[in-house]
Order: sequence, then structure tokens, then C-alpha cells
Amino acid sequence: MKRALAPALKTLALRIPAALAIPALAVPALLFAGTMRAADAPVVVTSIKPIHSLVSAIMQGVGEPELIVDGAASPHTYSMKPSNARALQEAKVVFWVGPNLEAFLEKPLEALGSNASVVELDNAPDLTKLPFREGGAFEPHDDAGHDSASADDPDRDHDHDHDHDHDAAKTGQDGGQAHHDDHEDHEHGHGAFDTHLWLDPMNAKAMAAVITTTLVAADPANALTYQANAKALDDRLTALDKEIAATVAPVKDKPFVVFHDAYQYFEHRYGIRVAGSITVSPETIPGAERVSEIHRKVGELGATCVFAEPQFEPRLVKVVTEGTRAKSGVLDPEAATLKAGPDLYFTLMRGIADSMKACLSSA
Repeated sequence: MKRALAPALKTLALRIPAALAIPALAVPALLFAGTMRAADAPVVVTSIKPIHSLVSAIMQGVGEPELIVDGAASPHTYSMKPSNARALQEAKVVFWVGPNLEAFLEKPLEALGSNASVVELDNAPDLTKLPFREGGAFEPHDDAGHDSASADDPDRDHDHDHDHDHDAAKTGQDGGQAHHDDHEDHEHGHGAFDTHLWLDPMNAKAMAAVITTTLVAADPANALTYQANAKALDDRLTALDKEIAATVAPVKDKPFVVFHDAYQYFEHRYGIRVAGSITVSPETIPGAERVSEIHRKVGELGATCVFAEPQFEPRLVKVVTEGTRAKSGVLDPEAATLKAGPDLYFTLMRGIADSMKACLSSA
């Protein structure tokens, strides 16, 4: 068999045009050129998965941004790793929401001096900002998830008579560019607005515009690629917005309760009816009195569904909803269960819409 193939292979080799032959010395040169193209991409660092997804989409074909808060970690409780510090030291551009969300990043970013362009996306022009909701049906926030003693205290006063303005507020300071010297002027922890800005696709568009402008300025050689990717991303966000509106339309008037009041940008965009929030630690089963209080509240609010998040044990969700008419569901506002990448944002938003529809439809 080998002897029969030999003449055919020899004939085929003779027919290959000389122009297609690649000299041996050219192979390392081609590999080196590819390496240089990758090395030419700026080092870009992002804070959380939703922001990383938007930046990844705009950088496709140029490079991949680094991600600090990966896996199931939360920006509310994150501690910097040595690898994160190294990435920041090498960064040419850093994108984060801002100190009201990623407080752990504030000091490391101050230490960078002028080595990197640090972009605080909560300052993006045309961004819709909504105030935190507390009082009445909305219990005080416990983003850290460790304040279990106060969260489970049945005597805790949740009925403050605050009058919050839920109308959207627009901002447009500095095109999203943050300066290290200005960080001390920010309110920390919970500032004047809800920091889950990305849960409105129109806010994602506003942030993507700032991301694009920043990348073009930092890496003009790849400007056309960034701009083309940004246009494609904007078109996808427009389509996503229409898709989500259609998905939740049949259930938008059904009231629900959340463990973590993180969804008002989503609610505001799509006219969804939220009844309130309950503060529950993901690590501690509430005491009997607290469970009774929660059951009473869920009943009084007429909630058809109670939404937890991935970090909450199923047993805890069952305890909280047992004895009520409400169904239970899971929402993932920070993409804890999703793999990072350019498509994550779309998977995240569709997941929230689909989970809401599934739970509220069955109630």
C-alpha cells in the first residue's frame, strides 16, 4: 500500500506551485508577527463580569481584557489577590463601575498614580441613575451578606417613612473618566444611587460608548476595529432590549419579592411590578420569629414569587417561602454562575427575564 501511494504523492508534490511553498525560515517570522500583534494590544483590566463582557465585545479581534472579580465572587465582599495587583500594575486602561460598588479597588487604583487610564463608568454621559430604595416594603440593604445578626432580628425597624424619588436621574460628568484625586469625594458603600447600573441595556449602551472612546484614545492603531465592534454591540443591545420587553410583558404586573434589591434598573426599564425586598443573609437560616415576619410580609405584599440569588442555599429559600402561596425563583444580577466573555451580558439579561417569566407565570 505504501509503495502504491509513493508515486502519487511524488506527483502531487511536483504540482504544488512554488509560490505556495513557505520557506522554513519564514515560519518563525510568521509566528513572531502573530506574537507581536497580540503584544501590541493594550493591557486592559475590568472589575466585574458584566463590565468585562462589554469590554470584551468591543475588543474582539484585538485582545482580551483581564477580569478581577471572577467566578462566583461578589464585588461587595471581594478581597484583592496578588494576581489582581499585578494585572493593575501592568494595565494601560482600567474600567470599573466606581467606589460605590467596588470599594475594594479604590486604594489599589490610587496607588497606580498616572500609570493607567482609570475609567469610572458610573460617570458615563446619558446614564440613568436611580436612588436606593429603603423604607416601607424595602428593607435596608445587606450587600455584604454578613450582617446576619441584624438581618435576622425580628425587632429591627424596617418601616422608615422615607419618600424616595424613583424617577431616572441623568449624569454626564467627565465622559466617565475618573481621576485618582477625586476618589475621596465619593460616598462609599451605598451612595446616592443604586450601583447595579448594567441591568438596563440603555445603560450598557452608555457605558459601551465611553469604553469605545477610551480604547480608541489608548490604542488608535486599532480604532477601526473598536468602532466596528461597538456598532455591532449597540445593535445587539437594541435587539436584546426589544426581546426582553416581549419576554416579560405577560407577567410584568405580577408582584414579587427579592432577597437583594438589585433589580430596579431592570424593573424601571420594563415596567415590572416589584412588591418589596427582604434582607436575608445567604449564610444563616433566619430564626423562627424572623421567618414568621417574612411569611407575614410576603402575604401582605401579595407576592406571587420570591427571588433569591445563586449564593443562597435552596434550604434557606424553602424555609423563607414555606407556608406562603409564593413560588420561588433564582436571579443572578452579577453573573456569578456564568462564564466570562463577550456574550455573558446577553446571557445574564436573558436569564433574568426568563427566570422572572417562568416563576411569575407559574404562580
